[in-house]
Amino acid sequence: METMMRRQSSVVLGSNSGPRSLQMDRHYAHSMSGGAGGHGIRISTATHHSRVGSGYSGGYDYQSSGSKTHTIGNEKVAMQHLNDRLASYLETVRSLEKANSKLEIQIREAIEKRGPLEGKDFSKHNAIIADLRTKIFNQIKENAHIAISLDNAQLATDDFRVKMEYELSMRQTVEADVVRLRKVLDDTNVIRLHLESDIESLREELINLRKNHETDVAELRAYITQTSVHVDVDAPKGQDLAKIMEEMRAKYETIARKNQEELKAWHESQITEVQVQVTESSAALKEATTVITEIRRRYQGLEIELQSALSMKASLEATLRDIEMRYNMEVEKYNAIIMRLQEELTQIRSDIHGNTREYELLLNIKVKLEAEIAEYRRLLDGEPLK
Repeated sequence: METMMRRQSSVVLGSNSGPRSLQMDRHYAHSMSGGAGGHGIRISTATHHSRVGSGYSGGYDYQSSGSKTHTIGNEKVAMQHLNDRLASYLETVRSLEKANSKLEIQIREAIEKRGPLEGKDFSKHNAIIADLRTKIFNQIKENAHIAISLDNAQLATDDFRVKMEYELSMRQTVEADVVRLRKVLDDTNVIRLHLESDIESLREELINLRKNHETDVAELRAYITQTSVHVDVDAPKGQDLAKIMEEMRAKYETIARKNQEELKAWHESQITEVQVQVTESSAALKEATTVITEIRRRYQGLEIELQSALSMKASLEATLRDIEMRYNMEVEKYNAIIMRLQEELTQIRSDIHGNTREYELLLNIKVKLEAEIAEYRRLLDGEPLK
């Protein structure tokens, strides 16, 4: 900013009195022509109206007759006219010198009051700009840290969500296994009940067989007892019915014992198999229950961590919004300061430019007047008019 406000110029215009204005409404144009022998000199003058003022107490106005043509019959009248014109120009020059002196005084006063732009100390503005840059840089760093924290929180949330989905999948799988094992256990219980029912039926059948066997044996014994005399009389010698009955009894008892042992062995094997299945199902059910308990515990922990991460994310987002709002307010405030400084700089440049143009215009008028004065001096000295 300091470089922008510097202007490499040896003259600085402007003061508290306000801007000056200088107008050149018209210019001078002179022509002279002379006849033979110096008689019949003709001077044609196009009069111009010049005004210097509107800000200087030493302003002036001068006006001569416009677009007049005079014919002078002798050199004395022409020289008298030139002397009058010269006196008018000298008075104009003195007025311009007074205005120029006053302008130079005002320039010096403005320089003393404001100080030269080249040597003006803008360290205060540089400090403000440096402080603003530091604050903006720190704010950018803080926003970057917050953005990184938000990204980390988002990644952690995604990770927890993936873990939760995996644990939910495992839980559903284990629950499906538990349901299947319960179904197997129910089927096993049904089979056990059927087997117990079959065992009871077989026991009842065995009891009935024993009763029937005992009944048959009793009937045979009774029949043999009733018919033993006839048998002894009519039966041929050498046949022993008691022995035959004993053999039949032994045979039936052997068959019954064999059937009972086979039934008992089959029943015990079925009971053992059912007990093994029940034990395996109970162990699987217990293991599944343990796994479900562990999964529920982990699920609750993950749910708590997820809620904590979501709360942290919401808090960070609220902090970020607050910081962005404060940052925008600070930026707007600093932008207003910068705009005000730029407007002041633009006004200073405009004042400098206007004062410079006024000064250059005054210098041009002075140079033109000095040239005309020199021309008239040459005429007074007897040199030919250019």
